[in-house]
Amino acid sequence: MSYKFSPALEKKFEWLKSRYPVQDAVLIPLLHFVQNEVGYLSLDAMEHVAEKMNISPARVKEVASFYSLFRFEAGGKYVLQVCHNLTCYLKGSDQLLEWMEKNMELDDSGNSKDGVFRVERVECLASCGTAPVIQANNWDYFEELNLEKLQKIVEALRAGKWACASYEDRIQEGSVA
Repeated sequence: MSYKFSPALEKKFEWLKSRYPVQDAVLIPLLHFVQNEVGYLSLDAMEHVAEKMNISPARVKEVASFYSLFRFEAGGKYVLQVCHNLTCYLKGSDQLLEWMEKNMELDDSGNSKDGVFRVERVECLASCGTAPVIQANNWDYFEELNLEKLQKIVEALRAGKWACASYEDRIQEGSVA
């Protein structure tokens, strides 16, 4: 096992242990911290988490694999999760995915050739009232999308900036977060 927590992550782990009286409650936030530091959850990282928490690696993998927020492969700087549940599908998520596959030059794993993006189809992002929806890097929602809005978002992200910097701008652009 070659992965070890950075000193900063070790401090966060100690803080989590002090914050939660039940150790099981530490696992999900710790996995988030590891993924934010590394970019994904490698087998080595999950084994290290298991060792630090004194639980089995299978338990760590079981919990991590339940949530679509966790990734197990390296991907792009921006991970775009496209909701493909019924409401988003009926409102055009398939057209968004087709556009992304064609215009972002995605490989079979959903990674763009330039390494900037990883596109994942997910079952539900819990925003049916503003479908279709894409989530970027597990936090920012882009809602009520169409091809024109999607193209602007991708261009802005490719240029290294978020598509809508402020909440007010997102509302005006139809991308509430």
